[in-house]
Parts: sequence; C-alpha cells; structure tokens
Amino acid sequence: MAHAVSAQSGSLRARIVAGSAVLLSGSTLATVLSLLYNIVTARFLGPQGYGQATVIYTVLTLVSALTLSYQIIVAKLIAQQVTDEARSAVYRKLNREAWVCGGVVGFSLLLFQSQIADYLQVSKTLVDLIAIGAAFYVPLGSRRGFIQGACGFRGLALNLVLEAGVRFVGSYAMLLLGTGVPGVIAANSAASVISWLVIPPKLVPSSVDPLGFSQSMMEMLQALVFFSGQMIINNCDMVLVKHFFLPTAAGLYAAVALVGRVIYTFSSAVVNSMFPVVAGTGKDERRSLSLMATSFGLVFGIGAVMVLALLVLPASLWQLFFGAGFVLPGQHGLPYLLALKGVASIIYSLCVVIITYEMSYRIANTSWVQLAFSAAVIAALCRFHSSLEEVILVQLVLMSVLMIVVGVPFLRSALRKDNEPDEATAGRVLRIVRETSEDEAISEFLKADLEHRCYEGFRDSLRPIVMRPNLSDAQENARRRALLFLRHLALWQELPSDTKWYEITLTDADLTKVRVFPRAQWRGIARGTFDLPVVADRIRTRQKTAVDPFSRKIASICNCLVEEECRPASILLIGIDEKEPLTIIDGNHRFVAAVLSGRMHQLRFLCGLSPKMRSCCWYKTNLRTLARYAANLLAQCFQNPEAELAQLCTEPATVPTAEVVVMPAVPVQDQMIEERAS
Repeated sequence: MAHAVSAQSGSLRARIVAGSAVLLSGSTLATVLSLLYNIVTARFLGPQGYGQATVIYTVLTLVSALTLSYQIIVAKLIAQQVTDEARSAVYRKLNREAWVCGGVVGFSLLLFQSQIADYLQVSKTLVDLIAIGAAFYVPLGSRRGFIQGACGFRGLALNLVLEAGVRFVGSYAMLLLGTGVPGVIAANSAASVISWLVIPPKLVPSSVDPLGFSQSMMEMLQALVFFSGQMIINNCDMVLVKHFFLPTAAGLYAAVALVGRVIYTFSSAVVNSMFPVVAGTGKDERRSLSLMATSFGLVFGIGAVMVLALLVLPASLWQLFFGAGFVLPGQHGLPYLLALKGVASIIYSLCVVIITYEMSYRIANTSWVQLAFSAAVIAALCRFHSSLEEVILVQLVLMSVLMIVVGVPFLRSALRKDNEPDEATAGRVLRIVRETSEDEAISEFLKADLEHRCYEGFRDSLRPIVMRPNLSDAQENARRRALLFLRHLALWQELPSDTKWYEITLTDADLTKVRVFPRAQWRGIARGTFDLPVVADRIRTRQKTAVDPFSRKIASICNCLVEEECRPASILLIGIDEKEPLTIIDGNHRFVAAVLSGRMHQLRFLCGLSPKMRSCCWYKTNLRTLARYAANLLAQCFQNPEAELAQLCTEPATVPTAEVVVMPAVPVQDQMIEERAS
C-alpha cells in the first residue's frame, strides 16, 4: 500500500544521519582513546598481564547488559512522552530500579569473588575493584537513556568520550606509578563513577505515572534478554579463550577481539541515533523500509571500510602498536585474523540493526532468538577451539545463520505490510459523484491560492476567470494553467499524465483513508503519523494550550465555516483508485478545520486518480520517486511560466461557440482561508 506519510521519511532519515554523525564523531574519539588505552596497557603489561586486564574488563562489559537495558528502555519511553512531567516520572521510576540492580550486581561480584577469580585465573583484588565500577555502571545506563531519548546526541557522545578518557588517562597514570593490573582495573571503575556523576538529568516535579508496572516489566525483560544475548556474543569468546588457551595466546586474541569491539562501537552510534527517532514516530513511518535501509547502509559502509583497511595494513604495524610480543606465526598472521573477526562483527552488527529497529516500537521475539544463538556460540566454542582461527570461524558461521534467521522474516513482513491495505480502510470504496476535468481541478486550486504574493502582477486582471471560470473556454483554461504554474509547476507536473479527476463525497467514516500533505508546520504536528483523524486530534489538543499563528489560522477557518453560506474552495486529493488511501495536495487547513468544527458537509472534494500514482513523490516518497522529481526539476529549469502567462494575457479573448458553463461564484470568505505556505 502506498503511504502518503512516507514523505516524512526524508526528514527522519536526515535526523538519523545527523545523530549518527554526532555519535560517530564521539565514538571515533572514544575509540581512539580506547585504542591508546589498549596500546599502553599492552606495552606496559605484556601479553599475559594484558590478557588479565582485558578479561576482568570483560566482566564489566558483561554487566553492561543491564546498563544498556536500562539505557534503551529509558530512551524508548522518554522518546514516546510528550511532556516534561511524564519524562521526569518515567526516569525517576526506572532510575530507582537501576540503582537496585547495580547494588545487587556489585554485591554478587563480592560474594562470588573466589569462584570468579579461580575460573579466570586472576587475583581476588581485581574482582573487588571491578565490583565498585559495576555498581555505578548500571544506573549510568538510565542517565544516558534520558539523554538519548531526548535526542541529546551531543551530550551522549561527550559522556562516551569522557568514560574512555578517564580509562586511558587513569590507567596510564597508574601504570607509571607501578601499580600494574590492579591500577588499570581501578581506573576502569573510576571511569564508571565519574561518567555517572557528570550527567545529572534536568527533571521537573511530577505527580503523574505514565508507566504501568506490566509495561515496565515487559520492556525490561525484552531489553535484558536482548543485551544478555548481545554481551554473551560479544564477550564469551574472550572469556573462553582465556580459559582454554595459554596466557600468551589469550593476550594475542585480546588484540584481535579489540577490532570487533571497535566495529561494534561504531555501529552502536548508528543504532543509538536510530532508536529514539523510530520510537518517537508513528506506525506508518516505522513500516517504511527507508529508515531501516539508512541505518543498514551506514553500518555496512563503516564496517566494510574498516575490514578493507585491516587487510592492507602490515603485521609490523601491530607489533609497533602493541609490542614485540604480539606476533602470530603461521600461514595466517595477525592481519588475516583481524579482518576475519571484522567480517564476523559486521554481520552481527547488521543483525543488531534489525533487532533494535523492531524493539523500538514493539516487544520483539528476535531478542530471544539472539539469546538462543548466544548459547549456541558458547557451546560451539567449547567444542571447537583448536586454534584462534577456528574460534573466529565458528563465530562467523553462527552470525551468518543469525542474520538469515532474523533478516528474512523481517524483510518478508515489511514487504507484506507495505502492500496490504490498512484494516481501517480495507474494502471501503470512494463514492464518485461525477467525472470532471483537470481544468476544473486547476481552477479550484487557484481559488484558494490567488491571494499569494507571487500572483500580484496578474491577480487583478485574471481574478474574474479564476472566481467565475468558463471551463469550456480553451484560452481561459490555458491562462489558469499558466497562472498555477507560476507557483506550483513542480507540484503539478509530478502527477502522472494519465490522472483522471472526479468529484467525490467523503464522510466521517472515510477520514481514516485521508492523509494530510506533509509540509512545513504539519510535520511537527504530525510527528510521523499523517492520518487526518490523528492530526486533527493533535491540533485540537494544541489549541487548548497554544496561541500561535497556526492555531489562530485554524480557528479563523472554523469560525468562517460556522456560517452556512460559506463555501470554501474545493479540497484536492490524489490517490491510486477508489479503495486506496488519499493524500491532500491542496486544502490541509480547510479540511482539518471542517473536521474540528463538524462542517465537512460544506466541503467539496475533487480527487485525481491514477494507477501510476505511486510514482508521484507527493503520494509516496522513496529514492525512486525522489529521483524522478529531481529529473523533472532539472527539466523545468528551461521553462518560463511567467513569460508564457504574459504572452497568453496579451492574446485577444475568443468567444466560444459551445454553450458557456459558468461555475458559481466563490464568496469572499475564501480570502480568509488562503493557506498555501510560501
């Protein structure tokens, strides 16, 4: 089904790209700091000590399943709230839960320190130190989620950079003081505490509770399942390699695993910008594949560039960075393993894009699928770990299978929904009064538009043929067409050439089939859902609190329509056929005002129908229709509507031999409801 609301997709894609750019900038700087951290710790500690520091930090990374769970829940629910009071209430409730979880995690690490230390072959002191950081790391997620949900991508990026900076500077300082691995882990815990301290959210007093207990628990369960699977997939390989391999080999693999984390960090920047944007949009926009394609393409492009760079960089470069001990003998050296790990990370990152896209607007079963695959990764690595190469190949194969399992159903569902009619509009047929002409549609368009300043040079002389048109006069029709093209050439020539025009009737039951034209201030009001009933309801709510020019214009039209003799210019709509949804191309204000005042019976509707209407960007916006629009704009550069109109106006009028058809006069009230945005 064609969605008129898809015209908003370009704006949403721009927000995703802009947010991704900000977060990518922050992630790049944070990654550079993280790389410096790894280089410094590797050179100071050597493969064995570096392996210990990395595996203990992996414990904190596993704990971040809770951190990211609270971040994504808070971000989603904050994006869905419309008032500061509701946002504050959501944050307070979830932040309290985050502190309880953080305390439980920290206490559990202290309680089982002996067992954890024995399994990882590290000292108990390291477990004690990381427990402190873990207690603060969970509520840090709720604070970051508040910023992310409000689309404060710059603040989120700065906080990520701060955490990486404290890790690097603190670890370097502790190593210079000779504290070794314990000093590095202490710096990691300090990074969690400081990152939490510097981003207190700005809250307002609130007595509302927009978040029910069942909703909170369902969202928490979904996020916990998702991030548990994610943390296991991203980190279980490091833990198992540390357990099964010698310390030197584990240290080498820690350097290889670093590449996967870097790629995933960059892809997370795209996901984090996509998530609140999609969560805050309406149903129709989420069903568009364009938002998914934007995020998918960004993640794939970033990963592909990094993998190609890894293939061409010489092995000596890694020895220069990490130290002489980081040499891998054999046919497949370190660059090969790094690139192989990079490919596996790209595939998994693309899986995450699909899963989080679904999570942004519903409870997604794909989280459980990912959790099942995380268990499969552990089982497979326990069985197949004869070499570091085999460890990576196991992950590559399983991630490819996961991509098929989550990607194919999503694509099939999205394509099916895009071609199915809405339940609310299925089976409903337009009531056609009569077939009319394009000339009459142009005439009605001009009646509401004539007062615009671009018509000043022709308004007085051509007002009679606009307000009292003779549709059987070919010369009049040509003049009206040229007059319309002064302002709306690009709009009108996008309509398919085989468009046929009809006068139709619409009732309240038909409103679910109608979408407002997504332009100017309508985008801010619609917030991604351009269905006319939804937009009208939001304007009704807005009028109760806002006294802005837009609200005053709607109120003025409502007052005009109260007078029964008021007959505004016709509303113009476009569609595919009698069953498909319709988009308003002229008359947004008049139509909404009539709905709000209960005066739809005073409106007259003209509708242009064409089987090719999906190719029109005003009806359905995608890359193909936008490319067609761009080509038409280029062709229109060589047209001069003003010169054509001036020439037509100098030609003498002709008297038609056919019977003259005079349309009824339009009252002067139409001048009050001129609505076209400049």
